[in-house]
Amino acid sequence: MNGVKVTIIMATYNRANFILETLLSIQNQTFSDWECLIIDDGGTDNTAEVIAPILSQDKRFQFLKRSDKYIKGLPGCRNYGLDLAKGECIIFFDDDDLPHPQNLELCVSELADTNIYFCRYIRNVFFGVFDYQFDFSKDYTSFYIDQNDVEAMIKNELPFNSCAVMWKKECFEHNRFEEHLMYAEEWELYSRIVSSGYKGISIDKCLFYGRKHPESNTGEFYNHNPIRRESYVNAILLVIKNLKEKKLLSYAIVRYFMAISINFKEYALFEKILTILELSKIDQLKWRFFYVILPVRLSFYRIRKALK
Repeated sequence: MNGVKVTIIMATYNRANFILETLLSIQNQTFSDWECLIIDDGGTDNTAEVIAPILSQDKRFQFLKRSDKYIKGLPGCRNYGLDLAKGECIIFFDDDDLPHPQNLELCVSELADTNIYFCRYIRNVFFGVFDYQFDFSKDYTSFYIDQNDVEAMIKNELPFNSCAVMWKKECFEHNRFEEHLMYAEEWELYSRIVSSGYKGISIDKCLFYGRKHPESNTGEFYNHNPIRRESYVNAILLVIKNLKEKKLLSYAIVRYFMAISINFKEYALFEKILTILELSKIDQLKWRFFYVILPVRLSFYRIRKALK
């Protein structure tokens, strides 16, 4: 894949205080054949002013306003970027995080294999000031990922963070972000791609560092933001529909979502899952019984664990 161009898609919204550090970390990549599409989602701060010098110095960066053809939000910005992308490989970076200098180089190297369509890697998090002490070793272990790993992806036993995967562009020919989702949109899309039969590799090396702060989407979700919580519910329903259509909906996955639904009673998630599954009355009764007794079982488990 000599001479392959990578398209970096970065949605941004009022990140003037962080984005320049992110762009400099992209500029310091050991792989140089890339374009970076910075898609502004209607921000009102001075982001454009802050990044103007680097845009004038390095034409690989482009600063664009999200087209009105796309819904406001992260998914819409990323879909706009996908439609503009010239690269054979696609990667999504957030506007407040920092990629390892070897990020693009190592991923492109792995994607030289014609049977591999994505490269997953380790993502760590940091708070406050970043420590620029990188490990430049190219010695790491790896393993393959395919359709059989969808359950682990769904249950986050094999996390697929939005900024921790490089994809070949073919993966997006028939798959795009659901623009109405405001949380878990990458979880829904990535599980859809892998469940479609695309094979990838996961390398055991940290190539990305996510900045932790309360204004992030994830931070808002764990602070019980209703928009993020409702989006997660909608993402769950889409995942279930996709897996059902592809006949990949195992008992373990259904049980996992049934258990999660207890924490989203205000959205009637349990009933919506039952509707999608189209179960017999007997099977519906079994799951209703599971749903009713699960809180009791969890309480008993917590007590037993505390006693131990």
